Amino acid sequence: MTNLRVLGLCGLVLAFTSFGRAMAVDKVVYGDDDRLDIFETTNPLYVDIARSTAAMIETSSLTTSGDNVVITGETLEQRGICATARFAKQITAAMCSGFLVGKDLLVTAGHCIRTQADCDTYSWVFDYNMTTPDKTEFSVSKSSVYKCKKIVSQTLDRATMNDFSLVRLERAVTDREPLKFRTEGKIETNHPILVIGHPTGLPTKVSAGANVRSNDNDYYFVANLDTFGGNSGSAVFDAVTGAVEGILVRGENDYVYDYQQGCRVPQVCTNDGCRGEDVTRITNIKALIQSALDEE
Repeated sequence: MTNLRVLGLCGLVLAFTSFGRAMAVDKVVYGDDDRLDIFETTNPLYVDIARSTAAMIETSSLTTSGDNVVITGETLEQRGICATARFAKQITAAMCSGFLVGKDLLVTAGHCIRTQADCDTYSWVFDYNMTTPDKTEFSVSKSSVYKCKKIVSQTLDRATMNDFSLVRLERAVTDREPLKFRTEGKIETNHPILVIGHPTGLPTKVSAGANVRSNDNDYYFVANLDTFGGNSGSAVFDAVTGAVEGILVRGENDYVYDYQQGCRVPQVCTNDGCRGEDVTRITNIKALIQSALDEE
């Protein structure tokens, strides 16, 4: 029987030359583009669990202003994406995504946080999202910004393609709940799933309408999630229960050049086409699973 730990009910990816960064293959749209901003999301469960997802933003690009922290970045359009693309006017500040699994524990992709130097360079920012359709300035409370204290467990394995980091934040998170997650077994093939994160560094996007396509590998499953560079480290959820099933880590090439417009547009595949998006199983993080079992 599936065992789920309940902890509460509730950018652009760099051009990497090393193996670790090379695993950060871009992502793509499958079928319809299901990405929604927070203000567009009507499912209360999805809105709730989105509060426990975070953006990985370089600390040096965050500016403190009184009790707030200001987030800035180039828009998609300024980065060479066509003005006709969705979200073209929104800023792209996040390098990767992550999600809260304990009061001071956060999970992301292993290629996002590999070393203590990475841990020291980036901050984890909650509430970087679109609350209104015309929002152009972004700031969050200082209480929504956390530095990374240390890496608890990290894997980036060439043989298995296992890819995750479990990090400890500088202080406990008290204004939102850790997410519930699977501790044994695996999700069923074709089961509905969703992903919440920061595609191409954009403000939080909730993307449902996907399912598990291939489920044979012990370390990851393949899905037709609408994801892009910057979604690396995003939580992939059971769309029914809201439990975390895995971590978005790899996928199809996300943007292609449109010669008529002279800019890039999102690549579109059929729901069964292209390579699919790879999701590291959350059960691979043994240190996390053991901490869950110790608390039971």
